[in-house]
Amino acid sequence: MDEIDVFDRLESVEDPDLGGDIVSLGLVNDVTIEGDTIHVSLVLGAPYSPTETAIAESVREALSDVDYEIDLSAEVDSGLTADEQVLPNVENIIAVASGKGGVGKSTVAVNLAAGLSQMGARVGLFDADIYGPNVPRMVDTDERPKATQDEQLVPVEKFGMKLMSMDFLVGEDDPVIWRGPMVHKVLTQLWEDVEWGALDYMIVDLPPGTGDTQLTLLQSVPVSGAVIVTTPQEVAIDDARKGLEMFGKHETPVLGIVENMSTFHCPDCGSEHHIFGEGGGEAFADESDMPFLGSIPLDPSVREGGDDGRPVVLDAESETGGAFREFAESAADMQGIVHRRGISVQRSEPEHSH
Repeated sequence: MDEIDVFDRLESVEDPDLGGDIVSLGLVNDVTIEGDTIHVSLVLGAPYSPTETAIAESVREALSDVDYEIDLSAEVDSGLTADEQVLPNVENIIAVASGKGGVGKSTVAVNLAAGLSQMGARVGLFDADIYGPNVPRMVDTDERPKATQDEQLVPVEKFGMKLMSMDFLVGEDDPVIWRGPMVHKVLTQLWEDVEWGALDYMIVDLPPGTGDTQLTLLQSVPVSGAVIVTTPQEVAIDDARKGLEMFGKHETPVLGIVENMSTFHCPDCGSEHHIFGEGGGEAFADESDMPFLGSIPLDPSVREGGDDGRPVVLDAESETGGAFREFAESAADMQGIVHRRGISVQRSEPEHSH
């Protein structure tokens, strides 16, 4: 068996989202045979996402009847040189944004991060809400980051996630009254002076709106995808539209829309109530031609989880936890599609098909 035989077999493996086989799409980086081992290097973008896990499994199946060890590796190509990368060891930076406050954006960010961590990914959660940081409370940590000898901050760890928040650096009751340039300086320091280590995903909880913090982030960090949080209310959707436009201006891929507080299941009467209206998030996703990443019910256990410091996504028995898990999987799958589509477009010339 030689490398060409391996490529021939890999042509049977389809990418379900891009609609083609992984060889002609340019998603096979390299194939080498050393002794009794076949090394296959794939270009994938979203570690632990269900679709990419399935693609890797299909590669193993395509080679299952050969008398070789199969060594699979995957790499993310950000398209940036080492000099351009602010966080060279972070594969994906996903910003969680909303046009207005009060839509549960931090809850969504915390549960997305915890959900990805639970799937097996290495995750960082950066609370970039300078004026209203509340992530530490939502994961119940009163630890503070430690500093190394060369004045790098070591993030706090909880539920398998590395955490950094403005809240760690100011007193609990200190009001933060900063102007744009100061916000820029602090945020840049929190990127560059923190020992994040190697991460599959960095989730960034942005403050609501489209102001200085968001622009600083989009101008200084290679955001690989954005999730926009809305509620079904028309006014929330109007504001979410502004967030979508902001990311469009900066050519940041939007992974999709998630609708929070969608339905309320009454624990007493068993019926469903649409307190904030119905279906607005999904309709907004449709009209914007954006993926709809899911609906999260309005559930008292989410607030309780936030107050108790245990994200509801970690509760295997909770229906809402299940909705958050599905959302985390959908977001990871969409991030993978963005990467694979980008690579495929770059490599669409026939030179890679052996």
